[in-house]
Amino acid sequence: MTATETQRAIHAVWRIESARLIAGLTRFVRDVGRAEELAQDALVAALEQWPKSGVPTNPGAWLMATAKHRAIDEIRRNQRLERKHEELSHEMQAWQEQSTPDLDAALDDDVGDDLLRLVFTACHPVLSSEARVALTLRLLGGLTTDEIARAFLVPEPTVAQRIVRAKRTLAEAKVPFEVPRGPELAERLSSVLGVIYLIFNEGYSATAGDDWMRPELCQDALRLGRILAGLTPNEPEVHGLVALMEIQASRMRARTGPTGEPILLLDQNRALWDQLLIRRGLAELDRAEQSGAPRGPYVLQAAIAACHARARTPEATDWARIAGLYGELVQLMPSPVVELNRAVAISMAFGPAEGLKLVDALLPEPSLKSYHLLPSVRGDLLSKLGRFDEARKEFERAASLTRNARERKLLLERAEACAESSRARH
Repeated sequence: MTATETQRAIHAVWRIESARLIAGLTRFVRDVGRAEELAQDALVAALEQWPKSGVPTNPGAWLMATAKHRAIDEIRRNQRLERKHEELSHEMQAWQEQSTPDLDAALDDDVGDDLLRLVFTACHPVLSSEARVALTLRLLGGLTTDEIARAFLVPEPTVAQRIVRAKRTLAEAKVPFEVPRGPELAERLSSVLGVIYLIFNEGYSATAGDDWMRPELCQDALRLGRILAGLTPNEPEVHGLVALMEIQASRMRARTGPTGEPILLLDQNRALWDQLLIRRGLAELDRAEQSGAPRGPYVLQAAIAACHARARTPEATDWARIAGLYGELVQLMPSPVVELNRAVAISMAFGPAEGLKLVDALLPEPSLKSYHLLPSVRGDLLSKLGRFDEARKEFERAASLTRNARERKLLLERAEACAESSRARH
């Protein structure tokens, strides 16, 4: 393996293992900020050593062992941490006595629980809602501050400051690394659900990079959602979120072509949709709706996803029902992005001209100024109306705004198709 290939492998391992690594280290050192620093130190060590020694058989275990060794050395050197040294001595002794196979097993042991504890720690009420989401995306999603800023539609320095302050606040408040119980669990549940879904979305449609999707993030989010559903069986919104993610994940094999190019929903081969995940999602949706509680945002979004899942062909999709569900969602959760999705549904149910009216009404919205899907949707509607020159400009603008290479290529191809249609007309 060449040095370049090794570096690619290291970054791939980091994307997959970083959340588990930080979660396990947080349980070990009881400090989220320090756990992330130790994980980064282990990554640096891997970048230095693996090009010479090769990628280990179990790279996650290697990173964990390296990080824990550094933590132990630091604790021994720092006399001010004597109390923590005593608290951790038993655990350190047990860990040091393990053989390598035992270490590999320990790395996987309770990893789901550690990830869930990490989510609840990062979503502690001592933090602002924006800081909770940003920190968890950083720690569990392995996202850069730039990627998080894109997801939030806010400047990168703002996100960086939120993350630094959040880690400092958690350390100063001595927030315990645990899943809360009773009233405190309910208090933090909404924030946790939002975080899990944002992680899923980053995996489902990557904000930046060369890949259209990052399936490992979707898998982490689904695992967290399923664990949370087991912890809170009587919470319909939890089951709604799990239903939504199951149904969305069912399409993943159909969302890319042979070379990784994106395939949009209406162009997908529905035979590739995972029927097991669809059945699981519909069962979770039924469970949520049978609670008798008013439908919340995740239950409504799951109901929208279910409309697509139940349609055997694109033409069979009940777009009028989807438009109605988006109408309910807008009332419950006013948002320009939800309004944009409703415009798409309206266009499919009642024609592109009707959808374009709603999209044009969103053009002055400040939060959508750099949101690439606004010109993308507008370009699609203009193309359907035969206004190809305008559509081309919208697709080109959307391509200039996206940070995902695959998506940019798709948008530029659509722009060129509009240019060809315009030339053919003239």
